[in-house]
Amino acid sequence: MDLKVKFELEFPIQASPQMLYQYISSASGLSEWFADNVNSRGIIFSFFWDGSEEKAELISSKSNNFVKFRWLDESDDQDKCFFEIKIVVDEITKDVSLMITDFSYEDEVEETKMLWDSQISDLKQVLGSS
Repeated sequence: MDLKVKFELEFPIQASPQMLYQYISSASGLSEWFADNVNSRGIIFSFFWDGSEEKAELISSKSNNFVKFRWLDESDDQDKCFFEIKIVVDEITKDVSLMITDFSYEDEVEETKMLWDSQISDLKQVLGSS
């Protein structure tokens, strides 16, 4: 079976780390931009898109800094793959960015990057950020 490849994306975003963290770490926040609906029971999050459900485990987080999820799927390398949304603040300019780390099959990387572009665009719209 093919293994997934890791990639990273960076998106400048005009919002405070505290506000951003609410949108990346809570089911209600994620429902506003990441998926059609999100429910959580403890560390297990259920993401709904167009009637289908995907589950992910919150494997790590730090307040106002990052969240890291692992999809609970049947892929061969599921234990090594995750997606992380990290809030990065430039020390000098104080500019805020979201750093996305994700994994995808090699032939799906560009499509997955476009999906992240779309989702971050939705997040910016929710935040009223340019």
